[in-house]
Amino acid sequence: MYNRPAWPAARSAGGRIEPRELFLRWQQDKDQTARDQLVERFLPVARKLARRYAGAHEPFDDLFQVASYGLLKALDRFDPDRGIAFSSFAVPTIVGELKRYFRDLGWSAHVPRGAQELALKIRHAQEGLTTSTGRSPTVQELAQYMELSIEQVIEGHEAAAAHHAASLDVPNDDDDDGTGTVADTFGVEDAGFEFVENSATVAAALRLLSDRERHVVTLRFFEDRTQSEIAAVVGVSQMQISRILRGAISRLTELTQGEINEAVNGPKV
Repeated sequence: MYNRPAWPAARSAGGRIEPRELFLRWQQDKDQTARDQLVERFLPVARKLARRYAGAHEPFDDLFQVASYGLLKALDRFDPDRGIAFSSFAVPTIVGELKRYFRDLGWSAHVPRGAQELALKIRHAQEGLTTSTGRSPTVQELAQYMELSIEQVIEGHEAAAAHHAASLDVPNDDDDDGTGTVADTFGVEDAGFEFVENSATVAAALRLLSDRERHVVTLRFFEDRTQSEIAAVVGVSQMQISRILRGAISRLTELTQGEINEAVNGPKV
């Protein structure tokens, strides 16, 4: 282990050890206590930056955690011999982590990176204009302020809508009695579509039967007649009707989708 020179620790007027001395202890001696003191001393910087990026939809605790991670990275990378203040070095690192979080992890749906960055720029511009004017800016005002077209601003707003997913259990404000949810506003698959599709398939398949088979099947399954009633109509015995039905059903069961399609659309040329 590297042994530090035995000089007195540099201290501020308030008696606290200067940051440079703490950095030397951490980087040269891997003094964890020195690192902890640095974290405690500069944690307000991370908190301030996290609060700057906190919005209505992004929890402050999550952003503070990301900013704290950026602070740790800055602590480990900082070189006190470069002659710059640590805060000047740490702020871009922390802001970079926050932007990366918004760009890569904070979106509920996949959005192209360019659209993500545009949405974030529009959001910051909107917050700035709201603070300076006391009201929410219009799309045209945002476009003029950012030197963008109105279409680009609208695209940015649409991209921002994908940042957070809404629960289907959220109450629906348009519901009169206040008990409905967003899920209630979504349509359901109409069972009638499947019925129509099946009916068309059956009608096409029936064309492949003989006239007598088709007539018997129609009386039995579409008009819901008994075999004895069908026998009286057709003029044959009930046993023959039973045999015709079995043959027709067997034939329909063995049909392929290609044969049915051919019956509907005609043979392929």
